[in-house]
Amino acid sequence: MNAENFGSSERLVAAAYVRQGAQGRRGHELLLRALLEQGKCPEDGWDESTIELFLHELAIMDSNNFLGNCGVGEREGRVASGLVARRHYRLIHGIGRSGDISAVQPKAAGSSLLNKLTNSVVLDIIKLAGVQTVTNCFVVPMATGMSLTLCFLTLRHKRPKAKYIIWPRIDQKSCFKSMITAGFEPVVIENVLEGDELRTDIEAVEAKIKALGAENILCVHSTTSCFAPRVPDRLEELAVICANYDIPHIVNNAYGVQSSKCMHLIKQGARVGRIDAFVQSLDKNFMVPVGGAIIAGFDASFIQEISKMYPGRASASPSLDVLITLLSLGASGYKQLLKERKEMFSYLSSGLKKLADTHNERLLDTPHNPISLAMSLKNLDENNDVAVTQLGSMLFTRQVSGASACQSITPASRYGSADSPDVSHGIRFAWMEEAGCSLPCCQHGRLHCPGLCAGAKKSHNHGKARVGRDLKDHLVPAPLPCMEMLPTRSRWPRPHPACRVPVAAGPAQDHTSQASMLQIRVLSFVAVILRVRSWSSTVC
Repeated sequence: MNAENFGSSERLVAAAYVRQGAQGRRGHELLLRALLEQGKCPEDGWDESTIELFLHELAIMDSNNFLGNCGVGEREGRVASGLVARRHYRLIHGIGRSGDISAVQPKAAGSSLLNKLTNSVVLDIIKLAGVQTVTNCFVVPMATGMSLTLCFLTLRHKRPKAKYIIWPRIDQKSCFKSMITAGFEPVVIENVLEGDELRTDIEAVEAKIKALGAENILCVHSTTSCFAPRVPDRLEELAVICANYDIPHIVNNAYGVQSSKCMHLIKQGARVGRIDAFVQSLDKNFMVPVGGAIIAGFDASFIQEISKMYPGRASASPSLDVLITLLSLGASGYKQLLKERKEMFSYLSSGLKKLADTHNERLLDTPHNPISLAMSLKNLDENNDVAVTQLGSMLFTRQVSGASACQSITPASRYGSADSPDVSHGIRFAWMEEAGCSLPCCQHGRLHCPGLCAGAKKSHNHGKARVGRDLKDHLVPAPLPCMEMLPTRSRWPRPHPACRVPVAAGPAQDHTSQASMLQIRVLSFVAVILRVRSWSSTVC
């Protein structure tokens, strides 16, 4: 309805009533105008009728919704199901063009405007969350792992001779595979144990850079958000090293936008050193369906280069979801959620501390990790070998998700005799969480993963595994007893009986005394990881 149509309406309805209706419409239009002019998240959230009006206005700007449109090409926004069309608000063309995911589509002005506005609003939210110096970002319809791969592939054109990525270890499969998929060799830097925390070994990172040569290193791949007892990497120190050696620095900030600590680390790292891009997940930080991520950085031209690396058009669904969410919440609503998450984490921490004390257990002291907690279950494990895994099952069946009950690695006798099946398969260790591995290498805290790592070849039929050059050089520094595989009826080879329990990397220590301290990777340590992921957690 425009002014002419409202004027025409006065012939059918009393002019006073029509003017009142026009004023109501004007209120919606003022909100839309402020968004278009400022490109920022509105301070107060919009009601659903305003959001739907806005989306319908965008949709009718796309050629597939033109009255009388006759599309004869192969991509004309055709949709067979009306339900699918309504699910996407008839925004069918997607975003970007074949050469740039951020480019404008001539046939889809509405979808292109949606894409530009979403990137602008998300940039505003990243600044609100703590990184005020960020200059550019864009939403990509891929999860965090593939988004990291896109960053690495972009850097390949800048550093064609580089083949290594320096990676302070974080046991998550997607992080590792993002580097392998891009065709690079991860150089794993083991963390050091400081109290209960696993922290970045800065000296080892710099030593490895000198050993490999800065020109041969694509980038340093660091991490902010992680599961206790791992804590965020020392981003400031890593950023300084990257600046000194002129090495790019990519940060995996998967669920760090919701954490002021993680965002502060990124801000400070960029201030004192070098951070080229940082990647965060949409679903973990903005409560939308899985399938999108944000790639942001401090050099607008480099972020633009990454967007141009994406081949072809892309789905607009992640952009649509996050824009609707942020318009619904508004800046004040999002800030309130950030505040509530902090309060919930503090409440959960104090509650678990009381629970641990009551049962003669211990909540690990990990002050540098603001989003994850770990609590020992030593007494439970000593009384019953299967009690820990039973606890994890009981939590899950009682609809408590996000908590992992992790059983320790014990002496080889626990795995059975040489003639018995391997019972280690299926046990999930705290330090192997989501690493895609079922074989622990029982020295130096390394992993032996015959299936995941580049260059590794395996033969399950004969129960043998040959470790490739990449794995041997970067994950396992020297031949170990567990490299010798014994025949087994299990699908996975079984560790050699000579293996012992894993220990934290670092100077030799008294393992018996360490066991009593309930530290990670030592005998009898069993932890339940309670992850405060989004905005709330429940303890049953």
